[in-house]
Order: sequence, then C-alpha cells, then structure tokens
Amino acid sequence: MAQKIYDFKVDDIKGDQTTLSDYKGKVLLIVNVASKCGFTNQYSGLQKLQDEFKDSGFSVLGFPCNQFGAQEPGTDEEIKSFCEMNFSVNFPLFSKIAVNGSEAPPLFDYLKTEAPGLMGSKKIKWNFTKFLVDQQGSVVKRFSPTDTPESIKSSIESLLN
Repeated sequence: MAQKIYDFKVDDIKGDQTTLSDYKGKVLLIVNVASKCGFTNQYSGLQKLQDEFKDSGFSVLGFPCNQFGAQEPGTDEEIKSFCEMNFSVNFPLFSKIAVNGSEAPPLFDYLKTEAPGLMGSKKIKWNFTKFLVDQQGSVVKRFSPTDTPESIKSSIESLLN
C-alpha cells in the first residue's frame, strides 16, 4: 500500500497514465469535480487559487466524477473543453473516475482513509469534496463541498509559509 500521495498512478484527462510524484514538494488540493452541479461555479475559485499560488508550489488537481446525481455525464474531452471554455481552467484535470465503491481508484481510498469525513465516514458524500495535501505528501484535511475555495485559502497559505 502506498504511504504517500506521490506513490499513486492516475490517468490524466488525455488518458495517459502518470504518477503524482510529478507534484512532489507541492501543496495540493485534490477535488472531485462535476460540470452540472450546484457547486460547479467553484471552478472559478479553484482557478483563482491556482493562479495565486502556483508559483509558490501549489496546485489544484481536479478529478471529474459522475457518481453524484449523474452531474458529470461528459467524456474526458468534453469535460476538459467545458472547464476551459466556461472557467478558463488550466490546473491539471484527470480522467473521470468513481470516488466511492469498488471502482474507486486507490488514490481516493487513500484520501478517504487519511482524512475521513464527519463521524469517521470514509465515503465522499458529494461533488467538490476537497483534500489538502502538504509538501511531504501527507493528507492534512478534508473540506466539504460547501467549503468554498475562498474559505480554505488560509489553510493553503499556512502550508506554503
């Protein structure tokens, strides 16, 4: 079992396998995203965080998911195009995944174990759940979908300082 976030392999939005070791030494905000969700406008705030902190060693990583209300029905190509056209997203996006259940990739099993939800729940309850990871690859905190990118900015800043 992987011990740090950097040990996991994932598929990028183009379908190419990569490892999260590309982000070693960075603060990461890993988010399960969706294009047709009530929280979809958070893409704007996530992009603002990316723009503000990318030169300080930070990156948002977006993982599209269609498990909640079928709110991410598109193909990877359609998702990428939607994000670029509507929110000018330039942070890394990855291939659409399931975040719960037997089809969830090991990365999300790890995130849920390292930072359980309310009352120790290992499930992700909705789109735009966010996991903050420090420069050493340790999961620091889970944020709920209702936690806006703006509201977690200080948590990111504290890790970057």
